[in-house]
Amino acid sequence: MRLTLDRVQAAGSIDMTATPLGRDYRLLWSAAVSSRFGDALRTPALALLAATLTRDPRAIAAVTVAGQLPPLLFGLLGGVYADRWDRRRAMAAVDCLRAAVVAGLAVLVATDRAGVLVLAATAALLAALGTLFDAASFAVLPSLVPRAALPTANGRLQAGAALAGGFLGAPLAGLLFAVSAALPFTLDAFTFAAAALLVISLRPTPIPRSCTCRPDETDDKGRIRGHRCRIDAKRGVWAGVRFIRGDAVLWRVAVLSAGTNLAISGLMAVLVLYALEVLRVPPAGYGLFMTAVVLGGLLGALGAGRIAARLGTVPALRVVLAGQTVALAGFALVRQPVAGGFTLAVFAAGSTVWNSLWAAYGQGRVPAELLGRVGAAQRVVALVTAPVGAAVAGLAGAAYGVAPVVGAAAAVFALVTLAAWRAPRSERDARSTVAA
Repeated sequence: MRLTLDRVQAAGSIDMTATPLGRDYRLLWSAAVSSRFGDALRTPALALLAATLTRDPRAIAAVTVAGQLPPLLFGLLGGVYADRWDRRRAMAAVDCLRAAVVAGLAVLVATDRAGVLVLAATAALLAALGTLFDAASFAVLPSLVPRAALPTANGRLQAGAALAGGFLGAPLAGLLFAVSAALPFTLDAFTFAAAALLVISLRPTPIPRSCTCRPDETDDKGRIRGHRCRIDAKRGVWAGVRFIRGDAVLWRVAVLSAGTNLAISGLMAVLVLYALEVLRVPPAGYGLFMTAVVLGGLLGALGAGRIAARLGTVPALRVVLAGQTVALAGFALVRQPVAGGFTLAVFAAGSTVWNSLWAAYGQGRVPAELLGRVGAAQRVVALVTAPVGAAVAGLAGAAYGVAPVVGAAAAVFALVTLAAWRAPRSERDARSTVAA
């Protein structure tokens, strides 16, 4: 979903037999697949571990909030360093540190010393390290493949991550957790270490010049005609925010994403309890249940390009919001695991389409020296409401139960959809977005 899925460009279809994109791309692809496999083991295992320690929605929501605050506090700074440091080395260093953190958690879990506070601290530390990694990974791909190949390269990354993480990692998570609560975290530490070795094997890339770029003016399609660049460390932190604020489409989608993430964060904060208590998903099957998210996301990636080509990007985003509202409403009404998994898959497909179109638009318009900062700014603006949603969901879940929280999330989506459809239509923006 918008909170957890990488920003990638989705082609209308993914041709896995196309001409190879080179050694460096294969290394990056392998690192992404390895890391995603570990994430798919850790994320549901962390939720299950929290649920075994307490059934208090407020405590479980606190773990979610702990993982959402660092991107807001340090996200822009991570973008600055992603634009100033060697992105290859930065990504490898972060993965080494994350391997050590997860390995430490595995030891604590194995010795029964992992409480809710430990889980919250681990989530916060991993998220803080991830701010630099996410910004660097968003920016490094254009330096490894030709610009014309970005849609194919991103599509393959998403497909590989979905297959390794969703169809292998997620179903195994619950089974491994049932064998030993520490086992999913142990394997996750190894995947981070493997990803670090693969990333450091990439050829060195030039360190982008550190500058602050601002639009001087735009043409009648909102495209930037020129840039004024100068080295300025303090203002450089805000360069990405200024860039998206000056782009009508990027800013509009960022604000809408902030609204939807309020609902998605609340949903994710109580999802494990909703699945276990309302849908009656057995703990060993929770990872398989969450596979629906990955499957839906993969299908959304495969269709994103065709949807945009047929409808135009801005109209497509409106249709996606409407479809997600219907799917989330269905998820709130069903009381059976299979039906719940199906509606959740449809909802996740919409999230992937949304993220894919937004990323494709941004990567085609952002200067290379600003890619890290703009990517970080997109995440910060879109995720600013996430901790609020998780905190409110935890309090509401404790007071009224988790089922009303899911219904409230659907209501928030409906309001955002209404706002998107009531906004003035801009076929000009849609055409420029598709062209980008």
